[in-house]
Amino acid sequence: MMLLYAFSADLLLGDPRWLPHPVSAIAAWAKLLERSALRSRLGGCAVWLGVMVLTCGVVWGTCAVLPAPWIQVYWIYSFLAVRSLDDLAMAVIRALQSGDLSASRQAVSRIVGRDTANLNEREIARAVIETVAENLNDGVVAPLFWLGVAGPVGMAGYKAVNTLDSMFGYRNEKYREFGWCPARMDDVASWIPARLTAALIWLVAAIAPRMSARDSIAVTMRDASRQPSPNSGYPEAAVAGALGLRLGGVNEYAGVVGRKEFLGDELRPLGVQSYKGMRVILYAVSTLAVLIVAGVIEWR
Repeated sequence: MMLLYAFSADLLLGDPRWLPHPVSAIAAWAKLLERSALRSRLGGCAVWLGVMVLTCGVVWGTCAVLPAPWIQVYWIYSFLAVRSLDDLAMAVIRALQSGDLSASRQAVSRIVGRDTANLNEREIARAVIETVAENLNDGVVAPLFWLGVAGPVGMAGYKAVNTLDSMFGYRNEKYREFGWCPARMDDVASWIPARLTAALIWLVAAIAPRMSARDSIAVTMRDASRQPSPNSGYPEAAVAGALGLRLGGVNEYAGVVGRKEFLGDELRPLGVQSYKGMRVILYAVSTLAVLIVAGVIEWR
């Protein structure tokens, strides 16, 4: 029931700006530790450990001391990102629908790391679909998986791991060594959930209209492992196959051009209308994941 209450709160409220978010506190603590750390793998490991100990310690301590079940509901609600992910994506889609390309570029820059100043409508839509697909794992399924494994502390630990990877897990000169530990730990923590996310997308594609479970499975098996990340390709490829889209291609990061292998086949045009199917997948997979994890917790 705690999980169902928290999921309902997330769907109703999202992440209101007036409520301090624990992920922001995790990021601030990580930045503070980074300032005094060695620029080496050892320094990155020390920062990773310091953030994990504090994050898990705070959640464990509050759950032990404060009134149950509401503190657990708060933590679960805070670490879910279904409504907020959809709200951010819809801000981009609405700007595209109104024909305001400048506003849509600005809106999409809030949810992607790539340069957005020169993106056209198709590339903006691709950025939205890829980001929501990847974050369906990072912001929903993976936190729920670790909730099922280790309760709110496990969920908090995963969010800390994922936040550290998003901050330091880059292969550039600054973070190549320092970010090695955060990047590898995120790869490990997300390995099972990413594949579970793909499987849930297959299930949704099997029952949702205008989606293909067969293509989703085929594209996942063919294309997911071609990506630089060992995990992000799985939900993205599953979405590409389910919706008949081709994702991947050229992206620019801080002026540096990079290319990801293509995911899926261009059976349908990629544009504003593509998010309708992605939105169905987002909410359907999230609901299935919540029900499965709730059942596992109840069974235990």
